[in-house]
Amino acid sequence: MKTLLLVLLFGFLSGPTQTVKIKTSAICEMCKERIEKNLALTKGVEKSDLNLEDQSNITVVYNPDKIDVAKIKQVIAETGYDADDVKAIKKSFDKLPSCCKK
Repeated sequence: MKTLLLVLLFGFLSGPTQTVKIKTSAICEMCKERIEKNLALTKGVEKSDLNLEDQSNITVVYNPDKIDVAKIKQVIAETGYDADDVKAIKKSFDKLPSCCKK
């Protein structure tokens, strides 16, 4: 009973979530780890999963009360990768290992 109450309470406190799919320029597992780690550290992002076999699309579950899609794309760009129409930040891209550069 306590577990059910905690689950219901957590769901209520965490707020609504939305899901967005963003095309990235990621090409390898190191890219995947880097992007997912940075998104995990971003307030409002509940979870993310980059699928390298699905044209490097990343699915992000987020709380729209805390973050919007533009900011999620900006985090990916600041990590060094393109995010849909948002180009990677050059300074961040230049710091990527050579295997991660398109």
